[in-house]
Formats: sequence, C-alpha cells, structure tokens
Amino acid sequence: MKRQFLSISALLLVATGCSGLGYADPNKTETVTIDFGSTDLQTFAGDQAQSFLTSPGMKYYDTSAKGQDTRIIAVQGGIKNETREHINTSQILRKMNDAIVKSGEVRLLAGAEESGRDLIGEQQRFQQESGRVRPDMAKAYGRQLGADVVIYGSLSDIFKEKGRSIESLGSKRKDLYYQLYMQAVDVETGEILWTEETEIRKEETVSLFGRG
Repeated sequence: MKRQFLSISALLLVATGCSGLGYADPNKTETVTIDFGSTDLQTFAGDQAQSFLTSPGMKYYDTSAKGQDTRIIAVQGGIKNETREHINTSQILRKMNDAIVKSGEVRLLAGAEESGRDLIGEQQRFQQESGRVRPDMAKAYGRQLGADVVIYGSLSDIFKEKGRSIESLGSKRKDLYYQLYMQAVDVETGEILWTEETEIRKEETVSLFGRG
C-alpha cells in the first residue's frame, strides 16, 4: 500500500510539473478550434475598417450645418449574427470603431452600444433637470450631431462536416466558412455609399482518437 501511494504521488508531481500558465501574443494566429476565435475577430474588424477609411465615398459629406468640418459623420447600427454560433458581434464593432476613431478621418457617434446612448441621455437629463449642475455648464438638449451614414451588416456562416469512414482512416473533416458583409447607407436618401465583404474559411481534420 505504501509503495502504491508513492507511485500515485510521483504521477501527481509529474502531472503538476507539466502544467503551466503564461501570457501569449494577442495577435498570434489562434487555431485552438475551428469555431470563431480572436484571429477571426481581428481579421474582420481590420479589413472592414481599412476598407471604410479608404473608400472615396466615405471621406467628406458637405452640408450647410457642418461649417468647415465636412468629414463624414457616421453611426454604427450593429452586426446581425446569422451564424450557428453564439458570437458577440459587438466585439467586432468595438475593434472596428477603435481604428476609425484613431484615424481622425471620420466623426463617429455613439450608436450600436445601447448602454452608451442611455448613459448620454441620462447625463443630459441630470444636467438639465436635477438643479444640481451650474446652468452655464449644463449641456443642452438638441445639440447632438446628426449622422450622415449608418454602418451596419451581418455575419453568416456555412458549416459542413464529413464523418469518419474507412477511406479516411477514421478521421473526420470539418469545413467552416464565415462571411461578414457591411454597408454604409445615406440617412437622408437611403443610398448605399459603401459595401465590403470579408470572407474566412477554416478547415479541421480530426483523427480517430482526436476530439469531436
């Protein structure tokens, strides 16, 4: 019994020694599973932001109310998730927004993030109606910018799986295709001013003794 206890203890020590935790490069290609991952998010947001910012139609939009700053005023309308997975498409929007704002080429309004719009409204009401804010510092109603274009889109996927067979030596093959389609539409006329489609295809082969 004592010898058996020592053997189990030795195995536990070996297993513990094989464990590890550390930081990794967030931009490293992520291939843990075939499902939606960080690399997919970065690819979608980066490609879409780059296309939007380099589109000639997204540079300037002149109206009499703008004065000398005729940059496009845009608002994000959201990305509809049409995939089989539970994907937080707000993460794509946030990363895309980060690139757009940092470029300084577009004026971006609070949009798809409902909590942000609610906070802005609550703060305006507090400043105007609570009586606790200096009148000369209270932000007035009716002064927010009006968007020239609304940006919105959809994320869809096609998933196919080929089961194990003798011909494949017991392995299973998975194929996953993602398509993110985005567009910017003129608020006043309804005209589509910009579109972009980003595609990603991922393949996975699972051996006879692999997961799944």
